[in-house]
Amino acid sequence: MKVGYARVSTADQHLRMQEDALKSAGCQEIFHDIASGTKTARPGLAEALAYLRDGDTIVVWKLDRLGRSIQHLIQTVKELSDKNIGFQSLQENIDTTTSGGKLIFHIFSALAEFEKDLIAERTKAGLKAARVRGKMGGRPPLLDNRQINRMIEMYDEGKNTVAEICKIYDISRPSFYNYLKKRKLQVAENAN
Repeated sequence: MKVGYARVSTADQHLRMQEDALKSAGCQEIFHDIASGTKTARPGLAEALAYLRDGDTIVVWKLDRLGRSIQHLIQTVKELSDKNIGFQSLQENIDTTTSGGKLIFHIFSALAEFEKDLIAERTKAGLKAARVRGKMGGRPPLLDNRQINRMIEMYDEGKNTVAEICKIYDISRPSFYNYLKKRKLQVAENAN
């Protein structure tokens, strides 16, 4: 059985064109949503996915109607495939119930994975280049060196509790212990 899914982003848009195309493709049931593609909650899609049975095919007018992103689309189609449910996109002429359609979809998947890896590589290279130029990522330190030195002196003197020191410098206990640990490591490195 072919089950259709149509989606438009706003109430100003109309589902008629998609529904007509899905009916022409042989869909016996059609589910729909009026929601942005980035929205996680799409009750019509959830209903359609729950309605599908082994051997059925979900049909969409265009790839971007089903997935929020290429990764989400690939994940959804894989989950459908694991349940022996086909996927068909009318505009891109992809049908995973055929060997050619499966091949095309696997090529899309491989390209998406390749793109994700390239982005990760570029990010790492950018961070490394920034470090070489002396720029460090992450959150800036809460305290400067003078404050850290005084805080550790207070701790070593034993006149104040850790809770009092944390309150004075407006930091958490874990932050205090991180500063203490870093300072001990610095002292140990300088001693060597």
